[in-house]
Amino acid sequence: MIRIEVSPQDIAASRFAISPLVETLHATWLLEGRVSAGALGDWVARWREPYRRLDQPGLVLIRAISGNRGAGNVDFVAPPPTGVNVPIEKELAALRATPVRRAHEEIAQVPVPRELRAALMGPDVVRLAADALEAVWKEIIAPEWPRFHAVLERDVVWRAGRLATSGWAAALDDLSEQVRWRDGGIECDLTSDFVKHQLGGRGLLFLPTVFGSRVGAYLDDAWPYALVYPARGIGAMRAGAGAGLAGLVGRTRARVLAELSTPATTTQLAAVMGHSLGTVGGHLAALRGAGLVTGARAGRGVVYSRTPLGDALVAGELSP
Repeated sequence: MIRIEVSPQDIAASRFAISPLVETLHATWLLEGRVSAGALGDWVARWREPYRRLDQPGLVLIRAISGNRGAGNVDFVAPPPTGVNVPIEKELAALRATPVRRAHEEIAQVPVPRELRAALMGPDVVRLAADALEAVWKEIIAPEWPRFHAVLERDVVWRAGRLATSGWAAALDDLSEQVRWRDGGIECDLTSDFVKHQLGGRGLLFLPTVFGSRVGAYLDDAWPYALVYPARGIGAMRAGAGAGLAGLVGRTRARVLAELSTPATTTQLAAVMGHSLGTVGGHLAALRGAGLVTGARAGRGVVYSRTPLGDALVAGELSP
């Protein structure tokens, strides 16, 4: 178990962020079949062959040093971001600027296949990794990034709001079964050994991910301390989600209700669902009129959420 001690200064310094580069790395694990695709099974099936056709030797190297549960991983290939909307170009530039010596130091700490050691400890390992991830981003992730980003953004807004209004226990309550708040610290079931970390006033970076089903952590002093966790609302992305409601309210409105497991704006829903603002707005108006969703103004926009009636309908507690 890992325990992260949190001080009042850490609470104020903690923040949420979204990383296109981290998401690109995690997507490779799904496309290679190394982790369960879960709700993204249809997406993986659609993109697996294009991924396999990518002519990028760096992907072999990345596979050897990342995503190895319990066997050690490196962080330089996808370091934690510095903000919520850091462009992929900036993240890739930071990756390319990684000193080769730093990369070699990280690689030396993990077991790697003998046949890859020369390449991994060679002078081009940083460039090869950056080229590979850039290719995966451009060819596979970028076309659907607005949809994925909307899911991540909604999670950040929802969880940051819970942290601000109800404290750490509430914000971490449904983050993962692996994570809990206890006695002024965050406990994570990520290792069989007991390891304690002090944030020391630097705060903790929370990174939601669409492509992961388990919690991960960056706890190397060379990078910001960060906790990676599955974003809310991923289940609604599954093809056919909300199908049980389709006969009652229609397929698109059933999808809207499913997506509103996490509150969202019309713009966010339109991005996730691939519909126009007018189409989504019309469905929201109908659902609101039926008492299934409600809207609350937040700044210049309106954030929609399900009502208790909408929750019960989605959960199957009411019969059509």
